[in-house]
Amino acid sequence: MQLRDVKPSETFVRVPRELLIRYAPSAPAPELQPFAAVSHLFREFRSTAWRLETRRGYSTDRHSPKWQRFLAGEDVGHDPDNAWRANVREQTAQGKRFRRVRLADEPLMQGQQYLLATAPANVAVGEDIRNLTRADAERLRLPGYDFWLFDSKILARFAFDEDDTTLGVYVTEDPAEVLAACQAWDAAWHHAVPTAEFAKRVASTV
Repeated sequence: MQLRDVKPSETFVRVPRELLIRYAPSAPAPELQPFAAVSHLFREFRSTAWRLETRRGYSTDRHSPKWQRFLAGEDVGHDPDNAWRANVREQTAQGKRFRRVRLADEPLMQGQQYLLATAPANVAVGEDIRNLTRADAERLRLPGYDFWLFDSKILARFAFDEDDTTLGVYVTEDPAEVLAACQAWDAAWHHAVPTAEFAKRVASTV
């Protein structure tokens, strides 16, 4: 490309595209919204819905009717469809993809054991759920927060209190934040292990 009207005293620097994105003016900081504010996205996304789960447990799980059954050693991985699984089944039938990566401590915390035990029901209706050790996540420098990423365009970042209760989500389409989430997701997914395989690994260490 030929530049015109360049003075002899002027010099130029070529800036890589990724730096332009990184240092471009950011959108205003998003406000905290109730999770219900993004519920429509689980039906309206066009292609992909990616979830990164980083916590060692969730209050919603501990207050689920299945929690006591899990503690009693009952099978909680093959329950009938609920509203979530019915929607996953409907969306994946249209060719859309739901994927999750769950971080796992070594050994697993109780909340993580519960998620592993209940995962088969979600996998059966079309979710692809995988697990990544926390040590690997730290090595990959993954973010320490949960998020949903829709169509690699809309980022919903979770906020929790100290008891693992969801306070809401920060929703943004800011290019820098979305790009960082996409990069984190790609790294996590590449190194994560499918649920069935991960469950066998855990069982072999017990």
